[in-house]
Amino acid sequence: MTDTLPGPGLAELRRYVLLHARAQGLAPAHCRELLAGVRTVHGSGHDSWPAVWSRAGDVLAGRDRQLEACRHYGLARFPYAAADDVVRRRAQLLCVQSFDQWRRGRAGLDRIDICLPEGRFACWTAGLSKTEPRPLIVVMGGIVSVKEQWGPILARADALGVALAVTEMPGVGENTLPYRADSHRMLSVLLDTVADRADVRRTCAVALSFGGHLALRAALVDERVRGVATVGAPLRHFFLDRDWQRGVPDTTVLTLAHLIGCKPGDVFDAVREWALGEQELGRLDIPVTYAAALRDDIVPLTETAALLSRRTARREVLLLDDEHGAPAQLARVRVALLRAALRTVGARPVGRGLLAAVGGTQRLLSRRGRLTV
Repeated sequence: MTDTLPGPGLAELRRYVLLHARAQGLAPAHCRELLAGVRTVHGSGHDSWPAVWSRAGDVLAGRDRQLEACRHYGLARFPYAAADDVVRRRAQLLCVQSFDQWRRGRAGLDRIDICLPEGRFACWTAGLSKTEPRPLIVVMGGIVSVKEQWGPILARADALGVALAVTEMPGVGENTLPYRADSHRMLSVLLDTVADRADVRRTCAVALSFGGHLALRAALVDERVRGVATVGAPLRHFFLDRDWQRGVPDTTVLTLAHLIGCKPGDVFDAVREWALGEQELGRLDIPVTYAAALRDDIVPLTETAALLSRRTARREVLLLDDEHGAPAQLARVRVALLRAALRTVGARPVGRGLLAAVGGTQRLLSRRGRLTV
């Protein structure tokens, strides 16, 4: 394999991986040191992207630092592992294996595999119980985020007093489902699967970016999804605004093309009908917490206006001076989203109070859309 394979350029990958690495707690200096050794996007050569990140993962795995190894393997397969990209596919496999070794040393962290006619997906879970079912929080990343990055949150299930299930979007990581307009059905199947071990009638989705769009779609058809907390989710304008679409980064377009199974030039025609209509947004009578980055170059800030169009709806919008996904303010965003999720599912006040004590928020749009400071 060579860099003639389709994919985003190296400069763009360097930029975006630093954001995702920061979100996983990797030191920027360490990441820059690894990136300095990368010369090509593809291939198995010593200086290829997946080889450099994978070697770092191999070293950590050899020292039995499995969770750290998992993070490096996850970035080795970034942004996705195409069928003919052998090195990235190896990294994807090792990402899962190293996480599995890490979680086996922690009681209560389990795995669920769900098979459907069109594919399969997996979840890591914590806090499930047939005798004492707890309210459920489902956690899902976006189009480049694997479920293994949520290990630290899984380890907090007992402290939060909830059940947790972390999974991936269709086509991402181990999820082999096709990404299409009805992909939100996978969340309902997940709830059906754990209904005997969690109080799924009280479910909130903490779903980031395109995962947030999928979760909102699910909430429209499944009343068990009682709330959604998200950051940088495309809702309407991303799918419809042709001018905006011309500036969407190659990484996003090419990843979407990979997940959907279409040519990059056909991506926005393929997803145009996925936009949430005004009537659909109006029917979303559930709590929605949305963190929006002022310097987001993937999802337009106008999505917040679409979300707030129904003035009486239960909405919270956090405006953050950051890039897509707000990686520089990750702790603040995670606290806000988890606090909203705990409030939605009626978790015990101790969990909410502990989270509320960690950091604050910048400009907050209240549930009726008024700006407060």
